[in-house]
Amino acid sequence: MVRKPRLGGRRFTGPQAFLLTASFLITLGSFAVLPYMSVLLHQRLGLGLGTVGIVLAVASLVQFSGGVAAGALAARVGLRATMLTALAVRTAGFAAFVPGMTSPVLAVGALFLVSCGAALYLPANKAYLVAGADEADRPRLLSASGSAFNAGIALGPPAAAPLVLGSPTVLFSCVTTLFALVGIGHALLPPAAARPVADAAGQSRQHDNDLPPFAVTVLSVYIFMFFQHYLALYAVARTSAGYYGAVLMGYACLLVVAQPLLSRWIAELAYRDAMKVGFGSMAAGTAVIAYGGYAGIGAGAALMCVGEVVLFLKNDLEALARSSAAPAVVFGRQRLAAGLGAFGSGVVGGQVYAGAEAMGSARGFWLAVCLQALLLPLLLKAVVRRRRIGAFAPGPGSKRSSAERQRPSRR
Repeated sequence: MVRKPRLGGRRFTGPQAFLLTASFLITLGSFAVLPYMSVLLHQRLGLGLGTVGIVLAVASLVQFSGGVAAGALAARVGLRATMLTALAVRTAGFAAFVPGMTSPVLAVGALFLVSCGAALYLPANKAYLVAGADEADRPRLLSASGSAFNAGIALGPPAAAPLVLGSPTVLFSCVTTLFALVGIGHALLPPAAARPVADAAGQSRQHDNDLPPFAVTVLSVYIFMFFQHYLALYAVARTSAGYYGAVLMGYACLLVVAQPLLSRWIAELAYRDAMKVGFGSMAAGTAVIAYGGYAGIGAGAALMCVGEVVLFLKNDLEALARSSAAPAVVFGRQRLAAGLGAFGSGVVGGQVYAGAEAMGSARGFWLAVCLQALLLPLLLKAVVRRRRIGAFAPGPGSKRSSAERQRPSRR
């Protein structure tokens, strides 16, 4: 009997190749607009910075936490229909930005439409990509998906820079057209493949000594977003805006290349070992950034990239392997976890950075992040271990052991 070749040893299928290309184009279009929203809302439409901050925070929370709704919608209408719905909403949102450049109300409404569409799309996108694939094939597929998204993130902002302030209407019209064309392509996709029998049976790999991927994802994104949000403030003042831009471009390129190359190794790592590598790299990266200078900031960014590659992929793989739920539901929960981590980092980060600057040393901020990357995973392990021990401990109403019953009372 001739064996059918495994996905890991052959090219992507037609639908998978299209979906990866679409992931790049969707992120390219989104990041041609979204990184400039604070500038557009504040400088062009006149909203105060405080109002802009609130709008962007709520939009981010919708984009992350709304991923849970994607699983419920996919269970009702299917993965392809969920992606089509998401793209229709996002296309309408970008189209609404065209008249929205004359009205803050329309612009904010358009931003929330785009955020709702993003919330629905990504869990369904990843679920369709791994549908019907063996567990051994998932690292390659998810790492390729991450590379496609990161390539779009890297190229979107510089591609839009010439238009974003001078001709934003042209920019939004181009992005709307791009999303409409990508949506038409999604309509031609075949229905998602059936899940493997082992997954459909709900066989879980939950082990007593493992940590919950949801909690680890919250913590991973919490640590990472300090780097994402505050490196610009720190790096531009100590190097230059040009060097900071080069660091971001190098970071994105490293992500695109490293994720597929390391995917098999990451999949084979034990979860606890992956946490040691990931959080250890983030701790080392922030410590090196605290050293400052061109070399310190560049090397620190590279170490943070290693932490992101390991933790983000491993968290998704573990969440899929342990759950009997549909992949869209699993990815929706992971998006919620990422949103909680990003929200917590945003709340804490500003206060810590302001405190470090008040003491005359922004380096203290990065050292504080380094300590969190080292200590918080240990604290999470201790909490999980204590809860597990408490779950197995006899309650106050439980029967006493035979030795206790034979022991004479001293009353």
